Amino acid sequence: MKKRTDIRNVAIIAHVDHGKTTLVDNMLRQSGLFRSEELDKLAGGQHGLIMDSNDLERERGITILAKNCAFKIDGVKVNLIDTPGHADFGGEVERVLKMADGCFLLVDSAEGPLPQTRFVLRKAFACGLRPIVVVNKIDRADARPVDVLNSVFDLFVELGADDETADFPVIYASGRNGIATRDLPTFKESAKDLSPIFEAILEKVPPPTVDVDAPLQMLVLNIAHSEFVGRIGVGRIYAGKVKKGQKVKLVKRDGRVMDDTIVQVLEFDRLSRVEVPECAAGDICCLVGLDDVDIGDTVCDFDHPVALPPVAIDEPTLDMVFRINDSPFAGQDGKPLTSRELRDRLFKELESNVAMRVRINPEKQEEFIVSGRGLLHLSILLETMRREGSELSVGKPKVITREIDGQTMEPFEYLVVEVPAGHTGSVMGLVLERQAECVKMEGGQDSTHIEFIIPARGLIGLKTRMMTATSGTAIMHHNFYEYRPVKPALPGRPNGVMVSTETAKATAYKIEQLQERGILFVAPMEPVYEGQVVAEHCRDNDLPVNVTQEKKLTNMRASGSEKTVPIKPPRLFTLESALEYIEDDEMVEITPKAIRLRKIFLKENDRKRFERAQKGGM
Repeated sequence: MKKRTDIRNVAIIAHVDHGKTTLVDNMLRQSGLFRSEELDKLAGGQHGLIMDSNDLERERGITILAKNCAFKIDGVKVNLIDTPGHADFGGEVERVLKMADGCFLLVDSAEGPLPQTRFVLRKAFACGLRPIVVVNKIDRADARPVDVLNSVFDLFVELGADDETADFPVIYASGRNGIATRDLPTFKESAKDLSPIFEAILEKVPPPTVDVDAPLQMLVLNIAHSEFVGRIGVGRIYAGKVKKGQKVKLVKRDGRVMDDTIVQVLEFDRLSRVEVPECAAGDICCLVGLDDVDIGDTVCDFDHPVALPPVAIDEPTLDMVFRINDSPFAGQDGKPLTSRELRDRLFKELESNVAMRVRINPEKQEEFIVSGRGLLHLSILLETMRREGSELSVGKPKVITREIDGQTMEPFEYLVVEVPAGHTGSVMGLVLERQAECVKMEGGQDSTHIEFIIPARGLIGLKTRMMTATSGTAIMHHNFYEYRPVKPALPGRPNGVMVSTETAKATAYKIEQLQERGILFVAPMEPVYEGQVVAEHCRDNDLPVNVTQEKKLTNMRASGSEKTVPIKPPRLFTLESALEYIEDDEMVEITPKAIRLRKIFLKENDRKRFERAQKGGM
């Protein structure tokens, strides 16, 4: 065994929006390997970032997929991995940390450690990594770096860090401005560039300890796709070497062993993959030619097929029913998937999305139950399928319970809310009515910081209601906490809905009448169909309505001028807000151009018949 001093493998972890990708972008700009014009061409999205190259990442301003890049510092190759910060994409974080020998933990200088900070730090400790702490956004007007650093230390201790790990190096930085320093008091004078970050990589990230003469062992931790060469296995070599044309054994997660041949060996060079003759232990590389490779497989020496331990992934916490789009408008906007096509697409997703599960509904063979780490995790898949041109319908998200020691348990989340002081009471009421437990509250002059432990099902629909109650000013973050005994039923949606009884175009005449009784979801002249949810009722019951009714014309002259009532704009739903809004008897119809709410049973008589059957079975 020897240390490879010519290479460093380092990951960057943080809570969402604490500046990982911005820092990486500026590291690339200061590496000296790129022309500024070259990087400017690659930048895009709402934050102008290079590493967030996925369309959804650029629109939402979050990292969804882990990214690899490589550059050199004083002749040492640095494999840098940018990870997602959102807990719903924890599967990505867990995998890529297996590639790293060290990591940077970024913490916002004003917000301090938040739920996902705890999540990613726990994963880093599980992989045996000793983080370098970067207190980022030091230029914020409300920065409190000393308090934040104390909170980080407390978090390290709470998560069981040993003395050496808890004695972590600290760097103060402004990723947006591309400056950093190790000396806080002299930040304005000493912070000129990101050289303290580069120095810390060489000094504090341990070089990989490897045995290049041992039989080949490479753990596949990601899958890339190419229209020219097909599946590409991405991972880290733990022992031996791999060469172009080499015959290998592919050991699957289930223990099956397959013969394969390496067609190409690729390594990361800046933002690209380049072909090389061979890679050795300690390298992060890509292998072409393994047609059946999956995440968690081990590429082994042909004569010594010894598998590495597969990646352990946290189990999903949320279920959602996926089915074909059978509404009257199916096929108008995109391609309605058949059951077979939907099944194939969902199982294809499992090839790279290791935190997701798919199974056929045993009660309805045409439906598929998709399990994910959270609502955002599932909605990203739906949005991706929507942009592929597909149409489908999905049901209300439901939490996954477990039987532990003969008792039914449900997942609980750790929820952190930042709310303006004037809205503290309304937020407390909203959260506590969902069986939450308040564990911490800190009041400031302008805002209140509140921490809760809440059933995961209590989070469904909470964000929408909280944004309404606080005029969009509340900030909430959460991540998985633990399984606990199931709590009593939570309050559902307080209002019923109006359901269209006809298939035609909505009329201004009828919308004007109905807006006094609720909030409309459709606009005049918008096509609607029987069974579509067209409005929220002001009362708690559902109301069948004919939103397509036209005003009857007569030849009688009105005694006075008719009163004109302005028509309010309809409430528009995002995909996530629609999924949060629906109840058990409703679905969301998703097409490339529209998001509609509907009843599962479109005809009123079918809904009544189902309700009677449900009551009879009780």
